[in-house]
Amino acid sequence: MPHIVLEYSANLEDRLDMHALCVALKDAAAATGVFPPAGIRVRAHAVDHVVIADGDPQHSFIDISIRLAAGRETAAKTRATDAVFEAARTFTADVMVESAFMLSLELREIDAVFSRKVSSIRDYLPLDMH
Repeated sequence: MPHIVLEYSANLEDRLDMHALCVALKDAAAATGVFPPAGIRVRAHAVDHVVIADGDPQHSFIDISIRLAAGRETAAKTRATDAVFEAARTFTADVMVESAFMLSLELREIDAVFSRKVSSIRDYLPLDMH
C-alpha cells in the first residue's frame, strides 16, 4: 500500500501534465511487483509559495514522497524507488533540459503501530488487481 505524493511548484502547471505524470508513476510502481496494484495511491499537490536558491520565480521542483508499510526487503525497496524515480525522471526530462528544475524522491516506511486504514476499493476492482 504505497502512497506516492508529489509536491510541486505551481509554475509547472503549464509545462507538465500532472495527471499523466501520476499515471506514469502508478504504472511504474505497479510494474515493480513490490506493491499490490489495488493499494497504490498517487496524488499531486501544487505549492503556490516557493523560494528556491536565489529566489528566481522560474525555478521549479517536484518532490516525490513514497510512504509504504514496513517489512519489505531492502532490495525490493531499492527496486521500487529506482523504478518510480526513473519514471519521473524520464517524464520530466524536457523540463530539466529547458529550465531550472529539481527532482527528488524519498521513500519512508509507515509505522504499523500508529497507522489506521479502512477501504472498500478492492470490492470494486477486478480480481487480478488484488
